[in-house]
Amino acid sequence: MDEQLVEMVEVQKHFGPLHVLKDIDLTVGRAEVVVVIGPSGSGKSTLCRTINRLEPIDSGTILIEGEAIPEEGSALARLRADIGMVFQSFNLFSHMSVLQNVTLGPAKVRGLKRSEANERGHELLARVGLSEKADAMPAELSGGQQQRVAIARALAMDPKLILFDEPTSALDPEMISEVLDVMVGLATSGMTMIVVTHEMGFARKAANRVVFMDEGEIVETQEPSAFFDAPTSARAKDFLSKILSH
Repeated sequence: MDEQLVEMVEVQKHFGPLHVLKDIDLTVGRAEVVVVIGPSGSGKSTLCRTINRLEPIDSGTILIEGEAIPEEGSALARLRADIGMVFQSFNLFSHMSVLQNVTLGPAKVRGLKRSEANERGHELLARVGLSEKADAMPAELSGGQQQRVAIARALAMDPKLILFDEPTSALDPEMISEVLDVMVGLATSGMTMIVVTHEMGFARKAANRVVFMDEGEIVETQEPSAFFDAPTSARAKDFLSKILSH
């Protein structure tokens, strides 16, 4: 990947006395899918949330397309508009229909005409398999459907990058695959993605690289087949032996 979209250099982050990100160095190229895995509490979600400054960092540098992340104000708002985020909880506006949820950002932030935003919204709902739910309210949807709406909402902003922070961990098992199928489709279409997940099947299928974190450090970075078949670090071997033996 010759063109780096995200560069993290010597990033440090503390929560009080807890050192949650230790000297993080990570680059993500355009159209690359990087899956971040590791034990609970290893810093994965915090890493994800520093990339659009939902969590400020203590020191180090984070660059998006070679530019440092702005600290605040309209420049930060512009940057956030270019970075989609899909959370564990769906964060849909409960008083708005599915279509309104998807079109709010493009109309408000991008200044799209209502008719254009609606047309794009319908396209994206079709892409995530929810054409027939445009007029439904979020409460009428299953968790998997709500998360697919959240993905459509992120796509509606035409982002350069989408961050996924454990997007399936709040879902019932039968709903997980419908969300992962949409994400695999995004990956194959060339969307740049950073995905924090426990879903190893997705990592094997869709990732260009797997980043393994433990105790706030990036311990190992490899292509999926190499990582799952022959991890080099003792910590990764131990982690995989625990999760892949069931």
